[in-house]
Amino acid sequence: MLVSTAQATAVVPPAILDIEASGFGLGSYPIEIGFVQPNGQTWCSLVKPQADWQHWDPNAATVHNITREQLQQSGRSPTEIVDVLNDRLRGMTVYSDAWAHDYTWLNRLYEAADRSPTFKLESLRALLSDSEAAAWHEVKRGVAIKSGLERHRASADARILQQTWMALRGSERAAA
Repeated sequence: MLVSTAQATAVVPPAILDIEASGFGLGSYPIEIGFVQPNGQTWCSLVKPQADWQHWDPNAATVHNITREQLQQSGRSPTEIVDVLNDRLRGMTVYSDAWAHDYTWLNRLYEAADRSPTFKLESLRALLSDSEAAAWHEVKRGVAIKSGLERHRASADARILQQTWMALRGSERAAA
């Protein structure tokens, strides 16, 4: 069977996960989690805080524009969220642009649900060449402007990260 040039050079984008949090540092916790799959499908949910999750940074809140009241009213339990994550991301390697933070928050979510992930979380940097990493922020800014996604929210951020990766790969092919 012959494969067309377009099929041979088709780039399958990575699955990307993003987490918004109550702030940074000790005591911070996930408040929204979202992902985009390689096929472009997205999923996102607010996280209902556990009783002992009290840390709240007003500076972080001005960035993500999510209130504790919204989390209480519309958030899903950690168990509901990890069930979806485990089902939809099973067996995948999923990438994050803020691995150290997202890994910690993801662990906090899974600990609250008393479950283990069925997928692996890796740093998005592992997918980038040095030249791609150097161009990342400029390309991402352009993708964000072009996409018109103004909310700093988990699934929108995940989509922008995936589109940035695709834009970098597209320009790499064009340069070859």
